[in-house]
Amino acid sequence: MGEAWVALAVATVGVVGTLGAALLTQSRADRTKRLELQALARQQGEEREHAERLRRAELSAAQVRERHELRRACCVALNTAARQYQTAQVNLWHALRDDSGVDDCADRLDERRVAHREAYAEAQLILPTPVLVSAGAASRQLNSGYGTLRKLVAAAPVDAATLDAFDPEVRKAWALLADMRQEMRRDLGVDDVGA
Repeated sequence: MGEAWVALAVATVGVVGTLGAALLTQSRADRTKRLELQALARQQGEEREHAERLRRAELSAAQVRERHELRRACCVALNTAARQYQTAQVNLWHALRDDSGVDDCADRLDERRVAHREAYAEAQLILPTPVLVSAGAASRQLNSGYGTLRKLVAAAPVDAATLDAFDPEVRKAWALLADMRQEMRRDLGVDDVGA
């Protein structure tokens, strides 16, 4: 019977070893699979975070481009309106000097003044302070010229000396418009300050 017990013990150890090896192998396979799934989940999470960062960066870049384009359009509108306002003043000044077409030029000046006010009002909501400071100085000068010309129209006919006194206002307005335009170009990055 001793040999039977030994054989039974050897068989039992063999069966337990075989079953233990299968369980150990399965346990290791489960652990490996779990680690693979965790690594995959971590990788997918990192990819989602990266995609989200890219999306936010693209959105931010699009917003920057949109704001720049809005500022550019506003600058173009204000610059155009201011130049047309000044040109209408010069045209009225010449009409007063020639004493012809004063009423038409005065009407045109009023139209240009309204257009300038609208463009300036929009600029006050969109453009940065340095541009607004420059635009404000130009606007005040243009409005001063408008007031002077309206007084001259009311007093028509006007002598040449009085009309000649308006020349410095015209020159100052053109200079302020040039300053405004330069500040706009700087803001829009057209003139690189560092270059």
